[in-house]
Amino acid sequence: MFTVTKTSASKNLKSDIERLIQPIIKDISKFIKPSDRVLLKPNFNTADPFPASTSLDFLQAVIEVIKQAKPKEIIVGESCTYFLNTEKVCQAKRVPQIMDKLNVTWHNFEKDKWVKIKVPGGKYFKSVQIPKIVNEVDKIILLPCLKTHRMARFTMSLKITIGMLKPILRGPLHLSNLEPRISEVASVIKPDLTIMDGRKCFVTQGPEKGQVEQPNILMASDDRVAIDVEGLKILQSYKAENMIGDDPWFLDQIKTAINLNIGSKSKQDYQVMDV
Repeated sequence: MFTVTKTSASKNLKSDIERLIQPIIKDISKFIKPSDRVLLKPNFNTADPFPASTSLDFLQAVIEVIKQAKPKEIIVGESCTYFLNTEKVCQAKRVPQIMDKLNVTWHNFEKDKWVKIKVPGGKYFKSVQIPKIVNEVDKIILLPCLKTHRMARFTMSLKITIGMLKPILRGPLHLSNLEPRISEVASVIKPDLTIMDGRKCFVTQGPEKGQVEQPNILMASDDRVAIDVEGLKILQSYKAENMIGDDPWFLDQIKTAINLNIGSKSKQDYQVMDV
């Protein structure tokens, strides 16, 4: 059984996030130990404003919550879309400067060493290259936005891991079989928690622009299939021209993720809690 928790966002994001993740992790001081290095993966695909990229107030609130466990190191790591420069994109949002003030390590994946990882059961990727640091940290927390995607149908917890794929592999990724390839990449990343900011979302186009709606919701889960399915249900609740259809379980990202044992096997395999 996997749980997705949902809460309405208020002006106190830190409190909201604490309440959101508690049913999943129970005690943050046991979930994260003082010896742990914690990697946070936001969405700074471009420098466009939220929901195109991670809202800085959300990122800071998550960091404040994680700091309560007093981990050895908090690392914010990212690599933006393959045709842009990550350092320039994140400098435009002042991410490195803000992380420095928060005493958090800013890590540009493109300056890291890359390691080859086999994709068990992969049909389109037999192996991929991911940043070396991904295998060195103790906890990984994904921080996706909630939005449609004009090529991949949607981008949430599964697709955010494409920012951990070596950029030279991302061009071919988009040429064919994009949706199952996304889930194949996601299958080699093992996050401990996903926290999704759905205060605003795109229900058309995406990932950098689209029709904006305001669900005003935050979600968390230890299951990427479950949280993406719930996110898709929110997107489907709005009248908009997109490619996500009526049933999330029939989308290729979800179907492939299930086949690769990433998360929930069926509609009956998880529960949703409002907190």
